Amino acid sequence: MKEYGPEAIRNIAFIGHGGSGKTSLSELILFTAGEINRIGKIEEGNTVADFNANEIERQISISAVPLHVEWNNIKVNFIDTPGYTDFIGQVKSSLRVVDNAVSVVKSAEGVEVGTEATWNFVREYNLSSSILINKVDNEHSKFFETAKQVKEILSSDAVIVTFPAKEGMNFDTVIDVVKQKAYTYGEAGSRKVTETDIPADKKAEAEKLREELIEKVAESSEELMNNFFENGTLTEDELVTGLKAAILKKGLVPVFAISSTKGVGVNNFLDFAAKYFPSPVDCGAVEATMKGANQKVKVSCDPKGEPVLFSFKTLSEQHVGELSFYRVYSGTITPGLDLINQTNAKSERLGQLSFTNGKTRKDAPRILAGDIGAVVKLKDTHTNDTLSSKNYNVVIKPIVFPDPIIHEAIVPKAKGDEDKISAGLHTLHEEDPTFVHKFDPELSQTVVSGQGEMQLLLAVKLLKERYGVEVELKEPRIPYRETIKGRCEEAEYKHKKQSGGRGQFGHVFLKVEPQPRGGGFEFVNAIVGGVIPGRFIPAVEKGIVETMAKGVIAGSKVVDVKATLYFGSFHDVDSDEVSFKIAGSQAFKKGFQDAKPILLEPIYEVEVKVPEEFMGDVMGDLSSKRGKILGMDAEGHFQIIKANVPLSELYKYSTNLRSLTSGRGMYKAKFSFYEEVPREVEAKVIEEYKKSKEEE
Repeated sequence: MKEYGPEAIRNIAFIGHGGSGKTSLSELILFTAGEINRIGKIEEGNTVADFNANEIERQISISAVPLHVEWNNIKVNFIDTPGYTDFIGQVKSSLRVVDNAVSVVKSAEGVEVGTEATWNFVREYNLSSSILINKVDNEHSKFFETAKQVKEILSSDAVIVTFPAKEGMNFDTVIDVVKQKAYTYGEAGSRKVTETDIPADKKAEAEKLREELIEKVAESSEELMNNFFENGTLTEDELVTGLKAAILKKGLVPVFAISSTKGVGVNNFLDFAAKYFPSPVDCGAVEATMKGANQKVKVSCDPKGEPVLFSFKTLSEQHVGELSFYRVYSGTITPGLDLINQTNAKSERLGQLSFTNGKTRKDAPRILAGDIGAVVKLKDTHTNDTLSSKNYNVVIKPIVFPDPIIHEAIVPKAKGDEDKISAGLHTLHEEDPTFVHKFDPELSQTVVSGQGEMQLLLAVKLLKERYGVEVELKEPRIPYRETIKGRCEEAEYKHKKQSGGRGQFGHVFLKVEPQPRGGGFEFVNAIVGGVIPGRFIPAVEKGIVETMAKGVIAGSKVVDVKATLYFGSFHDVDSDEVSFKIAGSQAFKKGFQDAKPILLEPIYEVEVKVPEEFMGDVMGDLSSKRGKILGMDAEGHFQIIKANVPLSELYKYSTNLRSLTSGRGMYKAKFSFYEEVPREVEAKVIEEYKKSKEEE
């Protein structure tokens, strides 16, 4: 491959709902541009982008895959991202390093919830964007209706650039609005495209859409707007320069008609992308922070500048080791170059550099600013790290990944595997930072969290395949809280033990009462007259605090109580700290039991986004989970339902919601507050706790 400067590079990410055809489209682009000699199929498990065993088995993309082709003397880097929401973190990290987002939308189904979710990242990163309306060869295709929906829901700046001469099974021709020509495609795999004049019955449509396009382009600058008003149109040169400027300014979102299986419309898209999509140079300098000074700086896309690269993806390969994918933001990098990881201040020497197409890697003698590449075996560099020269200590803004929405406890099947499991979980997090794990001391469980059930099941599978350890996923314990509603004026406990020689003696009286919710724990020393010597009083408090941590009725942390130590007695010889600690603990347990103990459960604020037709089912389901509906908001043809739901009812909710909405619903949840558990639920929780204690 010849070397491309930043002005001749286009960086694109294909995004969209699962099943919209991104991987098939990527395969077709590689074939059309001559990178591969035959078109692979997802069903046959032989596509370039979906090359790992789990993707082949499940027939879905799990990992974002950087690919590239050469087209019209332009290097087009494009990333095929997963559509399944379990792997949405891969989409966000990919969009972080590209200049153009291309959303693939199904012509029959229109804008789906996954389309919108990924489009929100496009807005967050303020990227130039375009829309591919795919599967126009579907018998239920409704291209113009979907284009209208795209305009209403995704962007009011959406403008049709190519449209089908006819839709459905016979779709083989697109009309190019810019070129004002028709393009008829041969059979998939023939690479044959014929340019002709626009058919007479489509001429009026093409002219009308061209006028809309010219008007939109004219809006991008005052000069063009003036020329448009003076002449009623724009010249060919003005249209070309104006189109590029409008896309760069995010004032125009081109819409294309394609079929990723037949290949129809793909050449037109590639021609347009090479000519009009912004290059890294067009996009200008990227903002970074000067390390140590906390000062903002602009990093220019200059191959002669100081080297700066940002790692956006890590892949662990069994026989190769870790492969880091990065974008070079400045300078020129070569194997053997020494750089500083600005995240951890460690030095890294770059090894073998390459450009990748799936598992195929081509060695690169050097990689210039603006390009995307891979490097093997970096020692201490992972996703979100910035590497730069020691003369230029800058940090590229890290990717902020979405919060987890599903949690499972992980239980080893064999003892002694803990270290291997820990190492495996760490590697899985490096590969996909939306997969997180932590040991929760309160629950005494290692909890893994992520974006969906499939992501966690896949993690379990990878632990077995790569590390030879087997684990089970089970429902995590709920962090209930115990508190009281009543008061106990007198809780007495005398700890007395005699076993030859010096004994033990501690005697306390406590008053136990509730604090306001969120008031925490208060210990009051109301001893007068030295009935308990001052040196033993901290031991009483310690005994209470330790009991509160372990719980009294259900093994959960005790909150919002006040304990007053007001009387007691001691023995000159037998009393010590241990005795008073035990007495304090036992007196507190008695007082707590007599003060109307209750359980509190964590309540989460849930936001569910679903197409309107599923609203009733979802609301009914939330109500059945003891959820309280807080309200609803309309967003296009989606409804956002807000509710408070107990955490104990949200286990595997993402899977439940998916089946309830045919995969078209999404949700997010965050902790809100603690609330009293209903009596029948409380009785069940306490019963389960007692049973577990008996089994221990």
